Amino acid sequence: MSEVSKRRLRLGMVGGGEGAFIGEVHRFAARLDDHYELLAGALSSQSEKAKRSAESLGIIRYYTDFEVMAEEESKREDGIEVVSIVTPNHLHASIAAAFLAKGIHVICDKPLTATLVQAEELLEKAKHYQAQFLLTHNYSAYPMVREARAMVKEGQLGYIRSIQVEYVQDWLTSALEKEGNKQASWRSDPSQAGIAGCVGDIGSHAYQLACFVADTQAQEVLADLSSWGEGRQLDDEANILIRFNNGAKGHLWASQVALGNENGLRLRIYGDKAGLEWSQESPNELTFSPIGLPRQSLRRGNAYLSQAASSASRIPSGHPEGYLEAFANLYREFALQLMENTKSDVLPNLLDGLHGMKFITATVVSSKQGSEWVSVS
Repeated sequence: MSEVSKRRLRLGMVGGGEGAFIGEVHRFAARLDDHYELLAGALSSQSEKAKRSAESLGIIRYYTDFEVMAEEESKREDGIEVVSIVTPNHLHASIAAAFLAKGIHVICDKPLTATLVQAEELLEKAKHYQAQFLLTHNYSAYPMVREARAMVKEGQLGYIRSIQVEYVQDWLTSALEKEGNKQASWRSDPSQAGIAGCVGDIGSHAYQLACFVADTQAQEVLADLSSWGEGRQLDDEANILIRFNNGAKGHLWASQVALGNENGLRLRIYGDKAGLEWSQESPNELTFSPIGLPRQSLRRGNAYLSQAASSASRIPSGHPEGYLEAFANLYREFALQLMENTKSDVLPNLLDGLHGMKFITATVVSSKQGSEWVSVS
């Protein structure tokens, strides 16, 4: 590591106050490799909550308005250089635009925005700014996901025929949004989550994972979205057929009402030479099935893996690495990109976020039109 990369980047955060799950995850990720120092935050729009949250984290400067924060921090010699956005989806666009305009780099939780129009407007604004942007699709930063991507790029699977991905949970089987659960409340509220529920929350992760590993994107989708929860306005389950631009065909199943499933993200890709399988709940293992040979279990941390996988690992083989470390990989790689003036081809950016919103929008349109094929572009 070069000398310039040894200093800490001055970090701020918008959202992520008391009771917020994803804010704590981002703070863990920022600390793990010691590339960031959290100095400022607008952790809540409520003054007392913002103050308590900041004090509990030892944050020096706290705000209740993100626009004021962007303005004030940009004026300071010791102002923040990067901001992490961990709010509900409907706020992403305005917050990101405010900080990018002040030359402050942005790390934003997914999906990019609540609507496609917001995503397009944000991308247009960002063209005029120099600050960089990272979208935290953390599953793309697991070591064995990086290995799978490298194997596809090397042609080990041959011509890709089929891409199957699923992300299934059960936590919204009960109407938690009616019981005061904060996470369920905003995720099931169209005014905060946007046009999609399950598809935007976890389906977006599954779709990005499939595209990342197979190095492709969807051309068309045929979607059937369901809202099984009584009175629920947004989808809590999705079945989506996909035609990819590399000629492959696939299916995405996302559900938050599939009883017995905790966080079942699973990817399977099949070519004419071999197949790959990976599960987030067994993240150290990648199953490789070459034609005419026995199935092979590739394991994280071993010398036979590619540099792409090795560079995303921290500890010896046999020790589990997962969710927090993957988030931290994105934070680390973004820090090195900023401090060493390099460019990574594996970090999700604004264009990836825009395509993700096009995918989400196309699925909603398809379902509303009686499950017709709809172009993603």
